[in-house]
Amino acid sequence: MVVAEAMKPHVAVLPSPGMGHIIPLFELAKRLVIHHGFRVSFLVITTEASAAQNQLLRSPTLPSDLNVVDLPPVDVSDLVSDDMPVLNHLCVIVQESLRPLRSVLVNLNRPKALVIDLFCTQAFEVCRELSIPTYSFFTASTALFAFSLYLPTLDREVEGEFVDLPEPVQVPGCKAIRTEDLLDQVRNRKIDEYKWYLLHVSRLPMAAGIFANTWDDFEPVSLRALRLNPFFQNIPTPPVHAIGPLIKEDEPVTESDTEILTWLDKQPSDSVLFVALGSGGTLSCEQFTELAWGLEMSQQRFILVARTPTDASASAAFFNVGSDVNDPVAYLPEGFVKRTEGVGLVVPSWAPQVAILRHPSTGGFLSHCGWNSTLESVVHGVPIIAWPLYSEQRMNATMLTEEVGVAMKPVGGPGKKMIGRKEIERVVRLVMEGEEGKVMRRRATELQESAQKALNDGGSSCDSLSRDTCVNYNLSCMTKRRELQETARKALNYSGLSYDSLSRVANYWKFEHKLRR
Repeated sequence: MVVAEAMKPHVAVLPSPGMGHIIPLFELAKRLVIHHGFRVSFLVITTEASAAQNQLLRSPTLPSDLNVVDLPPVDVSDLVSDDMPVLNHLCVIVQESLRPLRSVLVNLNRPKALVIDLFCTQAFEVCRELSIPTYSFFTASTALFAFSLYLPTLDREVEGEFVDLPEPVQVPGCKAIRTEDLLDQVRNRKIDEYKWYLLHVSRLPMAAGIFANTWDDFEPVSLRALRLNPFFQNIPTPPVHAIGPLIKEDEPVTESDTEILTWLDKQPSDSVLFVALGSGGTLSCEQFTELAWGLEMSQQRFILVARTPTDASASAAFFNVGSDVNDPVAYLPEGFVKRTEGVGLVVPSWAPQVAILRHPSTGGFLSHCGWNSTLESVVHGVPIIAWPLYSEQRMNATMLTEEVGVAMKPVGGPGKKMIGRKEIERVVRLVMEGEEGKVMRRRATELQESAQKALNDGGSSCDSLSRDTCVNYNLSCMTKRRELQETARKALNYSGLSYDSLSRVANYWKFEHKLRR
């Protein structure tokens, strides 16, 4: 058994805090173990870990070759504050938590590769010292990845604030980004959030390769630009491997979750609107009230994941997801639960999102448009009411509405950020029972089928994996070293097929493993 374990290539995966970062990297780790025969050490930053994170990573059903390794918790009480922006807070935790990374990797016998996300770029220097190739998994859209690679150029060439530019930001080869859609972290260049973001994206070219959680049919324009546009070729941009959509395949179902799914079983097909604003999203008190009234006035079936409203920050729940206990009756409009009984279901704080989106009774998703939620909705063929809150979610909402055609955005009144109850009622009705909703649902179904094909093991990408594996494992390391290295180099070329892209990188790591043995 020990010999068999040693024969398997070993890689490590390191996400930054936050469920939006942890989930896709965890799914990548599982895929490497289950489909590609790897041993994976999943390195976990434990400082201020949320209840949802702990529940996900402690599942008893994890594959045996996936080992969760906790990094020692660190005391950041003197370095962070309650009013610190989320990105600053996150980056401080990462910086302090990665101080022992070198010794951790050495104790793991120097894995053949390390996969990190955008906010763990301190690992590049450590891995360079240890001669460990480092890959970056960009957990947001490829459109944002292209913008992020372009940001250092914008920073050099543009004076003043990007949001004050007279025209949309034109990323080479990509769709222009309206200034009002720019992600929060670049809207004010004087703040630390901007400096942290610029620091990390400036290091992206140091990666041996980039994993993108997308597929060709979903983001064809930005993927083509990253492959062919001279700007990105001249950076130079590391090889980009579209390996998505990687979403949470399963999740633990609690007793309360079972009650939700039982309620869904009793509803007609495509009749329920699922309302959930992500792992960290919150609304203001006034906006939450308007949302509740709009749902009631629409007379549509719904599941509302209710989180205590706050006027402080739209990302207020980022670090305590799954652990906040609240009573929705205390902040919902008086009598709301009783009046909507039988039509709506109110769930405090957290719900089994994948199971709900997968359910045939679910016909719409009012979402913050975080990338994980976007992919989960599209993979299950569910149209979206786009309600972006923070970070790059406005970019995602615009793309889903204007380019992909699976979403609709409610609009506030002139000069108002607040979305009123009548507008909410209108959009909910359109998506759930109008012609617009039917068109969006057909498009979502098309992408659902496309996503499945991108991950299909039985197509040409699976054949390519089988061919590369059989040929290269039968070669002699001593006599075929150059041939292996040339094959490895070719394996890093972007292929356009999600499964094939991951297969080729996995085979490269296997080649490296074989060469070093």
